[in-house]
Amino acid sequence: MKKILLLSDTHGLLDQKIIKYIDGVDEVWHAGDIGSTAVADGISSLKTLKGVYGNIDSPELRKQFPENQIFICEGVKVLMTHIGGYPGRYSAKLKKLILEKKPQLYICGHSHILKVVQDRKNNLLHMNPGACGVHGFHQIRTLLRFELNQGKIEKLEAIELGQRGSLNASDQ
Repeated sequence: MKKILLLSDTHGLLDQKIIKYIDGVDEVWHAGDIGSTAVADGISSLKTLKGVYGNIDSPELRKQFPENQIFICEGVKVLMTHIGGYPGRYSAKLKKLILEKKPQLYICGHSHILKVVQDRKNNLLHMNPGACGVHGFHQIRTLLRFELNQGKIEKLEAIELGQRGSLNASDQ
């Protein structure tokens, strides 16, 4: 069994609210728009980090992280990318990857919209953790936490970190 924290769109922010949740998991997965190597290094210093680069990420981060990650964790096949769409509205490139790789869990970021949707046509669960940074149009900073256990996705929780503009000195 592994406890996973799923982030996206930190846009260079790694505050105490995020770190508090990192402490309680086995791995952190980042669905892109990390925003700085300092964020990636900060997470990596605390837990195992798996991630993909996003459209705002620097050439350094693009060297450190791939565009797509496909891996198996606790018997669950995972496909993670930053931009790919959602069930019924996948990009052509992502649709091809889903058909070819047949993941059970598809993760993306980019939209800044928290979304968890069962895709019955492709027999997978789609997760987008929303955005946990302070840049963008989202109102509430969000992330997801869940467990993977013998091929099952369990104990999924959506976590709100507060209003996008509500950082204070103790958060940083």
